[in-house]
Amino acid sequence: MSTENANVVEIRGLVKDYGVFRAIDHLDLTIRQGEIFGLLGPNGSGKSTTIGCLLSLLKYSGGTIKVFGESMSPAAYDLKRRIGVVFQDMAVFDQLTVKDNIDYFCGLYVTDKTARKKYVEEAIDFVGLGDFIRKKPRQLSGGLKRRLNIACGIAHKPDLAILDEPTVAVDPQSRNNILEGIRQLNQAGSTIIYTSHYMEEVEELCTRIAIIDRGKLIAEGTSSELIGRIQADETVTAEGIQLTEDQVRQLEQMPIVLSAVYNGGILKLQLRGSGAGLMTILRYLEQERIRFGRIYSEKPTLNDVFLELTGKELRD
Repeated sequence: MSTENANVVEIRGLVKDYGVFRAIDHLDLTIRQGEIFGLLGPNGSGKSTTIGCLLSLLKYSGGTIKVFGESMSPAAYDLKRRIGVVFQDMAVFDQLTVKDNIDYFCGLYVTDKTARKKYVEEAIDFVGLGDFIRKKPRQLSGGLKRRLNIACGIAHKPDLAILDEPTVAVDPQSRNNILEGIRQLNQAGSTIIYTSHYMEEVEELCTRIAIIDRGKLIAEGTSSELIGRIQADETVTAEGIQLTEDQVRQLEQMPIVLSAVYNGGILKLQLRGSGAGLMTILRYLEQERIRFGRIYSEKPTLNDVFLELTGKELRD
């Protein structure tokens, strides 16, 4: 792709039915060259189905999908060679070493042995696995396995990389290494589609974000644009708190309270207005002689956007 800001992915009116169940409902998405595009949604929202249709792994019921300006199909091998995929489930061979795994997957796209050797070495350096090239996957920690999975998916230097939950169940150090690697991959020229349940990652990493639910696009924009759409000005969270149903109802009926979620000894309140919200809640708790372990106030986040738009916590 030589045209700056060209569209790498264009999905128009995508429909995917499983019998009477509609998993994707006339979905429109555009992903531009050079973006790190966050594709977010609650479990069952249609993210994985959308990716499956995009890769022509699934047949869809209606709509069109173009990648690099060309129609995507199961036989569009020239397009697929330009795509790298890192699925949440590990896709490596336990019988092969780290280096041989990366070489195998790179060889699916790059037939020239000299070029492939260079690409494999660069992928090993990219994910920081130089000390582990002779190890088998079963000898690696969870974080190192994730890095290996990423290396196998991007060793051929794809123009489009699809990363599905690449940091799930890894330690903080490995997560930081993976996120830095994703930035470097993007800076080297790859457009990235990124799915995650970790909102802080998405806010930090993604240049633009789409939220889907029940197979429909419900919001799209930068992190700041999405946060600016919600009504709440402040979120107050109280931990280690025990409330009766009547007390929760009283909190919900306060003029400043937009929503109240109480679960497992944690109270989360979304408030309108600014400045005095926390003090108002503290006065109520003191008046009712309600004890709590910790209470704090935060500005709205992407997770709050999720809660307001879908009625669900993203981590659920």
